[in-house]
Amino acid sequence: MPVNSRIAGLRDHSPAERLQLVTDAARLHPDDLAALQPDAGLSLAQADHMIENVISTIAIPVGVATNFTIDGADRLIPMATEEPSVVAAASNAARIARGHGGFTTSYTGDVMMAQIQVLDADDPHATRFTLLEAKSELLALANAQDPMLVSLGGGAFDVTVRAVPTRAGVQVILHLHVDVRDAMGANAVNTMAEAIAPRIAEIAGTRTLLRILTNKADQRLTRARGVFDAELLGGAQVVDDIVAASAFAEADPYRAATHNKGIMNGITAVVLATGNDTRAVESGCHSHAARTGNYRALSQFEKNDDGDLVGTLEVPLAVGLVGGATRAHPTAQAAVKLLGVQTAQELAAVIASVGLAQNLAACRALAAEGIQRGHMTLHARTIAASAGATVDEISTVAERIVAEHRIRVEDAREVLAELRGRATGA
Repeated sequence: MPVNSRIAGLRDHSPAERLQLVTDAARLHPDDLAALQPDAGLSLAQADHMIENVISTIAIPVGVATNFTIDGADRLIPMATEEPSVVAAASNAARIARGHGGFTTSYTGDVMMAQIQVLDADDPHATRFTLLEAKSELLALANAQDPMLVSLGGGAFDVTVRAVPTRAGVQVILHLHVDVRDAMGANAVNTMAEAIAPRIAEIAGTRTLLRILTNKADQRLTRARGVFDAELLGGAQVVDDIVAASAFAEADPYRAATHNKGIMNGITAVVLATGNDTRAVESGCHSHAARTGNYRALSQFEKNDDGDLVGTLEVPLAVGLVGGATRAHPTAQAAVKLLGVQTAQELAAVIASVGLAQNLAACRALAAEGIQRGHMTLHARTIAASAGATVDEISTVAERIVAEHRIRVEDAREVLAELRGRATGA
């Protein structure tokens, strides 16, 4: 049976019950998601093999976004984030898009690039041509470093060279284009770059300096599109206001920074949950937002002929299922199993769709009711916990401080003291 991402009332259950419901909805065996149990995730011994000087691990809440249909398949989506409202908002936006088929995506391919910096060339433009003439030799040398990748249909397939004016003079920059298949690709690309750098220096008759991948992954773009029902959004005025807010973010970098932050709330949460490199993805997305020379919104919202809202998003996503923490971290492995994705392309499709859903939810909140109303309702639970409320007290305290519009730690402490006083008869 296929996965059903529509789990009504999931929030009304305990964490253990939610895990069971999610496991059942995903058609998985309980052992597949055992690493999501609090005491069964990353052990200290495992962590000690991942980074240096390990002394502990740090936990981030992992929630599950529901209601997502992506390219015709339902997905239950693990999201690792400390920010209230992100998971709920993405789930609600996916519900609004669900009636129109959910999200549709496209993908440009699994291409990453390495840069080899050539310095001190007397004739940089001629050096550029000389290096291009050696393209076949350089590709063969690069592919000799990773025969496994080549056997899987990947590997280095192109070389481009630029003469780049800098304040230190004109530098020749060679780009090695590599199809990394289902890997994020940093290790493979960097190994190739270091292997061909000495030969590049010989051909150029000078020296090379940096030889490393670029996180501006503009040959690894993922695009997501969704139609959001006008009635479920709140009506025609809300649609028009979201379009106006979107136009503001497209035109103004100050608004675009916050607009894109909303997108990254969703993207980073899924990237982190699946053990991928959040810093690489974030730098790639923000560089893409500035690709025209001005920092702009990564998404656009428009109204279609039926009056519904159409959202589109294009982002570079250097993510993979092979290597790195995705394979070394048991929680990341469980998150990938829950997603049910088989390729890096499918994973990127999920991530982009969540980014668009999260963005829509934020824009809707801003246009319809202001960002604080829904956000602070969920944030109140964090405030209650910070004030010292127990698990059994959190909901009551949170409801009181929201109702009284006093969502601060000191207010939560007052409510908590009052509740405990009543309980003891004081």
